[in-house]
This record gives sequence, structure tokens and C-alpha cells, in this order.
Amino acid sequence: MTDSSLPPRLGGLTFHGPLSEARAARLVGRIAAAAPADVLDIGCGWGELLLRVLDAAPGARGTGIDIEAEDLARGRALARERGLADRVTFVEESALGTDRGPVDAVLCLGSSQALCDPGQPHDPAAALRELRRLVRPGGRVVLGEGFWERTPTGTELAAMWPGRRAGDHLSLGALVDLTIAAGFRPVWIERASRDEWEEFESGYRSDTELWLAANPGHPLAAETRERVDRQRSSWLNGYRDILGIAYLTLVATA
Repeated sequence: MTDSSLPPRLGGLTFHGPLSEARAARLVGRIAAAAPADVLDIGCGWGELLLRVLDAAPGARGTGIDIEAEDLARGRALARERGLADRVTFVEESALGTDRGPVDAVLCLGSSQALCDPGQPHDPAAALRELRRLVRPGGRVVLGEGFWERTPTGTELAAMWPGRRAGDHLSLGALVDLTIAAGFRPVWIERASRDEWEEFESGYRSDTELWLAANPGHPLAAETRERVDRQRSSWLNGYRDILGIAYLTLVATA
């Protein structure tokens, strides 16, 4: 049970990323149009997009994988509310090396790091090879992946978060080239807008900001305030308009 005296976690978000309702509907429509029998969501969080795909593709069953138990519990509750509990399974486990494929469709939005060796720098090529392993020929993948809108300066990198390097992300063109090398064709290429980013960044912290305003003397207020201020600064003074999110709809080649 959630303790209402504690700072809330992500309650102001529908999606755990800069994704608008309109774009989500388009992504769901492209996956559902292929009439998948099974859908796998890597790093699913509470599985909002997965549940929408299942609602739009009545013949499909889904599995969501994540390591955050609280998010998975939220996903199960949402599935029950929408009458989808018998068609979806939320599993608390690592996605690295998962044997839950191949399937007809894979969702991986902001979670490709879950498919990489955690002891090594993030490797989008390795993540794409794993995604190709997890989807059948002709199957679909929706990948949400970071890329540099432009190469950040040293000052901008230092303002993001500790250890951030220019090599952590590719350009959009280089990222798309990697998808082709991994055995996909890019059916649709789009990127998050500034409005989507601002909706996400404000929504990410909005409930916590309200909690801080109402509970300035709470024992956790100081550390929560420091964390939220650090997060906001890394966006406004670091990656805003520099880090992009690409939404790539891919089809697996034979």
C-alpha cells in the first residue's frame, strides 16, 4: 500500500517519456494494423502503450517486463480496470537475454539499456541485435531511443548528469543506419517535439513539487527537494533541445 505521507512517484504521467496522446495513437495504430498475436514490452513500466495495443488488437496477448515492482503493480491495476487482465502478464525480471521471444511485436520505449550489458557503456547496436532476435520476420518493433539533436558542448554535458559523454548517443541518421544493419527496415521515423518534452518534464515532477509545497517540514523534504532541483536543472541547463527521442517503427526483414 502506498503511504500518502511520502512523496508521490510519477503519478502525473500517462506515459513514462515525452509521448503525446496523438503520437501514441499513431504508434498503436501501426502495430495493431499488423494484427499481432503476441506483444512484448521491454522496460514496460506500467505498460500504458502495451495496454492500448492490446485494446486495439483484440486477438493479441501481451507480456510486460520491468524491474520496478511499483510500476508493474500499477500496470496490473490498469489492466483490471480496462478488462485486459486475462490477456496481459506483467513480470518483474531483467530483460537482458530474455527468452520471451520471438513475438509478432516488441515495444521498447526509452528502455534499450535493459538489453545491454550493465557493466559496459550503452550500446544501441547490441540492443538492436537483441530486438531483432526477439521479433519474428515481418514483425514490428516500436523503438523509442535517445539521439543527439546536435553534439553537446563540454559545459552542456557537465550540466546533464555525472558521467555523461558525447559518445552516449548517436545522430538520428546514424541511429537509423544501425536499425538497418541489425535486420530492420524503418517504416516510420519521427521524433518527440518540444511540447512533448515539456509535458513530460513538468509531469515528471509536478506531483512531487505539490507535495514539497504542502510538506516543507517533512523528514524527507530536504533530500526530495535536492533531487528534484537537480533533475530540473539537468534538463533546463543540460539536455533541453540537445537530447532528442526518436520513435522508430521498424519491420523485421526475413
